[in-house]
Amino acid sequence: MSPSRLLFARLIAVLVAGFGTAYIVWRWSETIAWSAAWLAVPLVVAETYYLSESLLYALTIWNARKRPRPPAAPPGRTVDVFITTYDEPLGLVLRTAIAAKKIRYPHHTWILDDGDRPEFRLAARRIGVGYITRGPEWQGRPRLAKAGNINNALFRTDGEFFAVLDADQVPEPSFLDAVLGYFTDDRVAFVQTPQEFWNIGRRDPLGSRAELFYGPIQQGKDGWDAAFFCGSNAVLRREAVMALGLKRIPSRARVRIHRHLRRSRHRLTALRRSVRATDQAAAYVLADVLSAIDEAAGSLRRAQPLAAVVLRFRARVRTACSMEVILPLEVAEAIDAVQQRMTVTRSDAALAVQPVRTTSITEDMATAMHLHALGWSSVFHDEVLVRGLAPEHIRDALAQRHRWATGTMQVFFTQNPLVVRGLSIGQRLMYLATMTSYLSGFAAVALLSAPIVFLTLGIAPMEASAIDFAVRFMPLFVLCQLLFIVTGWRRRGLWRGQQMSIALFPTWMRASLDGVLSALIGRPVQFAVTPKSADGAARGGFRVVMPQLVALSLLLVAGLIGGIRLIIGATDLQASLLAFGWTALDVVLLSVVVPAAIYRGPNPNAVREPSPPEDALFADLVAAAASRQDAAAATRDASVSETATALCGPISDRADAVVFTPDAMTLDSRAALRLRNEVAGFLSEDRLVLIDVSEVRKVTPAGLAGMLQLLHLVRAEGADLRLFGLSAAMRSAHEAYRLDLLTPIHRQEADALRWNPAPAVAQPRGRRRQQSLTARHAGTRRNDVR
Repeated sequence: MSPSRLLFARLIAVLVAGFGTAYIVWRWSETIAWSAAWLAVPLVVAETYYLSESLLYALTIWNARKRPRPPAAPPGRTVDVFITTYDEPLGLVLRTAIAAKKIRYPHHTWILDDGDRPEFRLAARRIGVGYITRGPEWQGRPRLAKAGNINNALFRTDGEFFAVLDADQVPEPSFLDAVLGYFTDDRVAFVQTPQEFWNIGRRDPLGSRAELFYGPIQQGKDGWDAAFFCGSNAVLRREAVMALGLKRIPSRARVRIHRHLRRSRHRLTALRRSVRATDQAAAYVLADVLSAIDEAAGSLRRAQPLAAVVLRFRARVRTACSMEVILPLEVAEAIDAVQQRMTVTRSDAALAVQPVRTTSITEDMATAMHLHALGWSSVFHDEVLVRGLAPEHIRDALAQRHRWATGTMQVFFTQNPLVVRGLSIGQRLMYLATMTSYLSGFAAVALLSAPIVFLTLGIAPMEASAIDFAVRFMPLFVLCQLLFIVTGWRRRGLWRGQQMSIALFPTWMRASLDGVLSALIGRPVQFAVTPKSADGAARGGFRVVMPQLVALSLLLVAGLIGGIRLIIGATDLQASLLAFGWTALDVVLLSVVVPAAIYRGPNPNAVREPSPPEDALFADLVAAAASRQDAAAATRDASVSETATALCGPISDRADAVVFTPDAMTLDSRAALRLRNEVAGFLSEDRLVLIDVSEVRKVTPAGLAGMLQLLHLVRAEGADLRLFGLSAAMRSAHEAYRLDLLTPIHRQEADALRWNPAPAVAQPRGRRRQQSLTARHAGTRRNDVR
């Protein structure tokens, strides 16, 4: 936005604020028809809501920022390009992967296949890109959709930056060259670029082109240092998201353990009452475990280190269960469950650290908001560098928008930006503006209902003349439209966007309710990949917009009835003309669903596809992927390559312990990944792994997160990991993120060996020990242990 246009937009924004305030004060103070409060009050609330949204939009564009071209991309930086996929077809993913490989700046391209398909592994090997899928640590644990897929890849790669592309998004060769220069500012956490679609012609009946959002809105948010991460078409700094993942681990672990102890106490107390009369021995064991729970809870209240609390608790439970007593199966299983979940890292999670937020299906917004809260900055680069596929059927478009809206409302009700610590006032308002926009579904119902009720029943929602209303409202309406036109100059789809904001009111209402239920009662919201094909689009288009068609029909019928009432003199002429105009506007807004419902995808001659890969290469890959033998060979080859990065091995390998030393003085993501590969070859149950950090001189958040994940994986295998060595950098980083509450750093190797190890925690499925407490304590039963 040019400086002169921005100045003009600010002037209009001031007028909108002035006229809007005067109008809404008049509406609340003089015009509410209290005799029809059931209609009048929702209407004036809806008008107040729309005015607040207009003011938030005006505030957004007030600081609209048109950035100059960034500095040239610095040489020698390492970048991973992630292509996320779940069930998309091979040809679609390969188009993106081959284009990503052709990005000019040196990088490593990875296909993140959440579907674990052998043909994709083979195809990745054939075109020379990396392939990552979930490991065995994810079996039986929450997968966390796209966010989990990205987090999994972050602990298997080591680039300083990573770009995220959806399976259908084809990048330009200049993608990284255009945005990496922004990261010369060490405060920048991510750079977001616009989303554009190559399968949309000049007509956009589904409203997929969000040119208002990927234009003045993002430029405005950028001016407030609140540009959004939108899930793809973006490049992120690994250290920033790793720091975010580390930030809340200690506090969340303390809360989780405290909650676990409280619930376990209730459960075991009830169980002790039920067995006291029939099995006194089991009752006394339960009493000792309950005493251990009380002691652990008291230690937590005194803010003692979690590692020590967990260690003492497990030792006391082990002592309580060491008597030669055959415990009832339900008692043994209950005590086992208490022990398994009493860990400093979550035993039911595959990753100890979740860098990309997993608390909402809109992981992008939640991640961006908390990065801003930590003090990181963001950039919106207003240049189309990636083109993808938009939905080609109204059913898929509505499903996509429902997912976006539901995830946004999840964040709104659980992590409201008004109460998130660290955000500036501007950032709070920028996030609030986007989140509250989905409440428009309820306001739209009031705007649609008022003219229908007046024209059919003659019940007026306000006590004012039509002339007074028009004189006060029309300037405000015209100014709001002018503000959109000026700020979105030469942007397509501005009016279509306004139509969709009203016409999709059922989708916004359902998403808001789903977000509330998810926040209040924990009802899960499923992440669904948006189909990118028009297959089967010939049926069901009108069915999914039936509420809008019903509303449209009611408006038309109301207009007919209102005309009859006017002819017979049952209503006022001026009020009827106002209602007719209101109805006509509503009909125009809702009518957008009719062409959307009959839309069958773009005309192939009207769109221009990105340059596809050579047909021969596609044919070769698809044919080879069909061969199970080739796929199995690819899997074996990949397994060899994944383990080939193990380096020098341990310093010493004894029967009970093995000692490793990082091969670099900087513990970053690369050093942590190498250390993980080294340790993997020496793991076994009850093995003690010691890491000598005495030579570490610098620690990054990514390195610390990798070390914590290594601790998590080692303990999940039934082994234990401990750190030792007088390293000031390691201790400083450990304390900065309060990880000293989770596990200590010992002074010397002997201190680490003497530290009484905690028993093994939950094992991966397939390797969990089969013995239970019942078998472990098999022996002569004592009827009375007083």
